[in-house]
Amino acid sequence: MYLGLDLGTSGLRALLVDENGAPVASAEAPCTVQHPHPGWSEQDPTEWITACESAMARLRAEVPEALAALKGIGLSGQMHGATLLDKSDRVLRPCILWNDTRAAAEAAALDGAPDVRALSGNIVFPGFTAPKLLWVEAHEPEIFAQIAKVLLPKDYLRLWLTGAHVSDMSDAAGTSWLDVGARDWSDRLLSASHMRRDQMPRLVEGSETSGRLRAELASDWGVTGPVEVAGGGGDNAAAACGVGCLKEGDGFVSLGTSGVLLAAKDSFAPAPETAVHSFCHAIPDTWYQMGVILAATDCLNWLAGTLGDTPKALAGAMPDTPTGPAPVLFLPYLSGERTPHNDAAMRGAFLGLDIGHDRRTLTQAVMEGVGFALRDNLEALKSTGTDLSAVLAIGGGTGSRFWLESLATILDLPLKLPAQGEFGAALGAARLAMAATGHSVTDIMGAPQVATTIDPRADLTPAYAEAYAKYRALYPSLKAVLT
Repeated sequence: MYLGLDLGTSGLRALLVDENGAPVASAEAPCTVQHPHPGWSEQDPTEWITACESAMARLRAEVPEALAALKGIGLSGQMHGATLLDKSDRVLRPCILWNDTRAAAEAAALDGAPDVRALSGNIVFPGFTAPKLLWVEAHEPEIFAQIAKVLLPKDYLRLWLTGAHVSDMSDAAGTSWLDVGARDWSDRLLSASHMRRDQMPRLVEGSETSGRLRAELASDWGVTGPVEVAGGGGDNAAAACGVGCLKEGDGFVSLGTSGVLLAAKDSFAPAPETAVHSFCHAIPDTWYQMGVILAATDCLNWLAGTLGDTPKALAGAMPDTPTGPAPVLFLPYLSGERTPHNDAAMRGAFLGLDIGHDRRTLTQAVMEGVGFALRDNLEALKSTGTDLSAVLAIGGGTGSRFWLESLATILDLPLKLPAQGEFGAALGAARLAMAATGHSVTDIMGAPQVATTIDPRADLTPAYAEAYAKYRALYPSLKAVLT
């Protein structure tokens, strides 16, 4: 048996699979996020341990014999979080999360420093790890002085599991401390944010072993033999492993809390000026490019909360198929934006509201606005030479047929929907556990069966292209007003 642990922002998911990669059981446990000031987003790392203990207790209660045969664990997790530890591995402050924008000034300063973009292959975004440490140095110097190690969220969970300070290439690539082409920490990048190599965890590939499960935990879980813990991966790299997105031409779009358009790459091909992320994949000698929008289904969640409704009810009220763009445009920058604008200060807007517009109009506008932002991502990827002929569609937003048909038409790209079953980050983490214990990556990381393909609506493509052109023209005007 093999276990994938996916530590997301809102909770942890544990997925147990057998030697063929088939799901056996799963369990989830929630985590909370604190926003003590505008633009701040923090989490108590002890919640990650509590969530893991809760999920594992459920698995042991439900499938004790299967869990007893556990051989490997893989980790996936939210990227970029700054978990600061002292020399006794005591957490010094709440973890500063990926969607925290307090370090915008520090990020801009780092981004302009010599060699930073050339070595990291990326713009330094405010949500990345390195600028957060500069913020801590400036605003919490007593904390900064005690830092012995900086760990990413899933790697703090690994410390609890194994007792070792280790990270993997894909997660480390989002820190702005990794030479992404060389797949190693960069002393130049570290010094730019006043950090040292000894404060970093040891690096392994995601498909390599990083240590063994502590005997105490193995006993608590009823595991009978030694358990290897794989390097694992950042959430999107692990999701790519879960859907078999491993080689040039493979790609997926994710309609989750944030939105992602990801393309696997056979070589390191950075283009930081486009605000496209260029990161190491979770398997050796492979990279990926990714456009990211900071709010996708989060936009629908916000609208539902504002209207006193649920996202499911709003989505369910839409027809199965679109008839054309909404008369209202929505800019989904509720938390700022990454690709292609790199603008932490930008905020969202509705434009063209009429007294006759109702919640269905607003819902359609929100869905289309997310689609237009993902079209921005696609255009940025295209500008680097990336060519996608179709992509898998995953994430909670794929439950809406209307949203999917709109998105396929906006992107002018076929969307392949996986058949019912497990896929994504938890499965990818379990597959990395299998790889770390001797299974062949090519044998275990195949693409899921496709249930259906949603093609762009040729009759509506021109209308959506016109609406996208209007959407794209709004950003500079709105920015001039809001910032």
